[in-house]
Amino acid sequence: KTTVFNVITGIYPPTSGEIFCQKENIGGLPSHKITQKGIVRTFQNIRLFPALTVLENIIIAYHFRTHYSILSGILRDENYHREEEEMSKQAMELLRLFDLHTYYNNPAGSLPYGEQRKLEIARALATKPSILLLDEPAAGMNPYETIKLMELVKKIKEDFQLTIFLIEHHMQFVMGICERIMVMDFGVQIAEGTPEEIQKNPTVIGAYLGEEKKDVKNS
Repeated sequence: KTTVFNVITGIYPPTSGEIFCQKENIGGLPSHKITQKGIVRTFQNIRLFPALTVLENIIIAYHFRTHYSILSGILRDENYHREEEEMSKQAMELLRLFDLHTYYNNPAGSLPYGEQRKLEIARALATKPSILLLDEPAAGMNPYETIKLMELVKKIKEDFQLTIFLIEHHMQFVMGICERIMVMDFGVQIAEGTPEEIQKNPTVIGAYLGEEKKDVKNS
């Protein structure tokens, strides 16, 4: 599943086949070009800049869409300062949405694990994507953190009007936010449908629970 995300986002080149987004073949494009198309992702293993502050981690992502020239950046002219100030303001607003604003001046690596997860998602959103790929965002989180993250992802979808693709093994998390689910077993798709359909699918129940009657949602 992660390999699919890696191919979509240009980390791995496809060995065969094509990848289309909005009728455009994006297969084989480098990662920064994929991001320019509005597709961003998070990782199973958190990839922040741990020595930079929380705010700086967000501002770096905003730099992806800066408009001032290289010369403005060197000279630190009016255009540079105006845009940098606006990026800092937007970054703080994003941190408030994620309830991370109190950490803004802390090194990102000093944050608790769950907060680092949230920061990585916030940084992805700072690129202003249309498609967000979340790779096991609830991994390593305790039950309380998982519920709060689930609520946050719902809010992100509503507020930012995004398409979100989610890889996740936490069934409650998946059932709580997904409109449509694809289930894979050893690299093979075994089911696709709404959460209600997946909960009742005997193939899914057998593959993941090893029995016929257990409720998938509560596993």
